Amino acid sequence: MSDWSGGPSYNTPISPRAPMWLTPEERAAGITKDLKVAARRYLCPNCGREFSLFQSRAVACKACPQASSNCPYVRCPYCDKEYPIAGFIVPDDKVDQVHINNYADRVFDNWQNAYGNNRR
Repeated sequence: MSDWSGGPSYNTPISPRAPMWLTPEERAAGITKDLKVAARRYLCPNCGREFSLFQSRAVACKACPQASSNCPYVRCPYCDKEYPIAGFIVPDDKVDQVHINNYADRVFDNWQNAYGNNRR
């Protein structure tokens, strides 16, 4: 099923290993397939609001110790409902789940190291 733009619909599983088009401008800006997967917007099945894996990890999962340990869940930052990441963010494949979780963890770790507790 596709949305109006012809792309994948909300909540359609997507894999970082799947073929994905990157424009020359996206490549020049350092955008990768992993970034596109982690920043992709999804509709919460419970409240209907949209969010990304980045929002889930940065807002709803921020205080949870499992958020940086390949957590198999995604939490809606609006209604706080938790869902298995399998079949929601990436296909039901443990390799893809671990890969995209590790990518999101590295992004947040890099941000924390650069801006976290050392803000002046």
